[in-house]
Amino acid sequence: MDVVANNIANMNTSGFKGERMMFVEHLVKSKGGERILGDKVSYTRDISTMRDLSEGPLEQTGNPLDVAITGDGYFMIQTDTGNHYTRNGRFQLDEGGQMVTQAGDPVLSDGGQPFFFAPGDTNISVGRDGTVSTSNGDLGRLAVVTFENQHQMRPSGGGLFAIEAEAKPVEKPTVVQGMLEGSNIQPVVEMSRLIHVQRTYESVRNFLEKEDERQLRMVRDLAATN
Repeated sequence: MDVVANNIANMNTSGFKGERMMFVEHLVKSKGGERILGDKVSYTRDISTMRDLSEGPLEQTGNPLDVAITGDGYFMIQTDTGNHYTRNGRFQLDEGGQMVTQAGDPVLSDGGQPFFFAPGDTNISVGRDGTVSTSNGDLGRLAVVTFENQHQMRPSGGGLFAIEAEAKPVEKPTVVQGMLEGSNIQPVVEMSRLIHVQRTYESVRNFLEKEDERQLRMVRDLAATN
C-alpha cells in the first residue's frame, strides 16, 4: 500500500519511475499433505521492490533549460554526497550563472565539469546529442550515462538516484530541448490497485479478528464445561 501510495503521490513528478512489489510463493505440507489430494499451506513473502524503467510521456514546456532524454540514459548531477543521477531535466541558472537542478545541485558535463553561463550568453541551445551552446559558442555536452543493472539504483530524494556501480556514457544519446519527461505512472491503474489492496487488507484484518474471537469463545466454553 505504501508503494502504490508513493506512486500516486508522484504521478506529476517529472522523470518519476513507478515501483512494484515482488513476491515469492511458498508451499508447506500440512497434515495429510503426503496424499495426492492432501491439503497444503501456501503463503507469500515480499522480497524486493522493482522499478518500472519504461519512459514517461514527453511534455512540452518551451523553457530552453528544460531537457528530456528519449531512450536510455540519465543526467549526472553533482551533490554533497557524490554524483547522483536523474531523468528529471528541469534545470535552471543560479545566481552565479551555473546550471543547476531545482534543488541547486550542479548539472555536469561529459567531462565532469559544471556549466557556467556568462552574463552575455544568450540564445541557450541544447543539441540532440546534449551539446549546450549559446550565442558565444559551445559550453560543453551534457553527461548522459547508463548502467549495467539500472535496478540497482536507489532513490536518494528529489528525483535523484544513487548507485555504487560505475557509470557508462551513452554512445548516442538523444536529448530534446524545451521538453520534460513526465512520470510513467498511470493514475487510473494506480488508483484501482490502491482500492484493491485496501479492500484485501480490510478483508484479511476482519478474518483475523473473527478468528481471534472464535478462539476466545472456544477457550471460554471449554473453561465453563470444566
